[in-house]
Amino acid sequence: MNRLTPEQRFQIVQFYFENNGRARDFRSLILFSDEVHFWLNVYVNKQNCRIWSEANPQMYVETPLHPEKLAVWCTSWAGGIFGPYFFKNDEGHNVTVNGDRYRAMITNVFIPELNNHDVQELWFQHVTQLVPQSIY
Repeated sequence: MNRLTPEQRFQIVQFYFENNGRARDFRSLILFSDEVHFWLNVYVNKQNCRIWSEANPQMYVETPLHPEKLAVWCTSWAGGIFGPYFFKNDEGHNVTVNGDRYRAMITNVFIPELNNHDVQELWFQHVTQLVPQSIY
């Protein structure tokens, strides 16, 4: 939400209020998804982590320019949690998330799992979408 403009935030709120009266419990029909990257070589993303100490340790750790990382995706809703899903290639190696891999995961893993639940309608909130779109 921090990267959204005030107008984009207004669109999300407007979408919610317009649809809240349409369904009995609209909030329970929304799925929220997100992905995160975990570095596998002790690398810490300094933008998201702060370490406080009374003493300056006077040490450094050399790290590779492009450390190996693991991409994990998960979604939650009133009915529970789907995932986690780990993005790996056919050989089992960690891979980055791109449009094709994300689409394949949604099509081949998430939707079949979603079909195991008795739901008539859900709203899937993509992380990169400004306004949720119905996929079910």
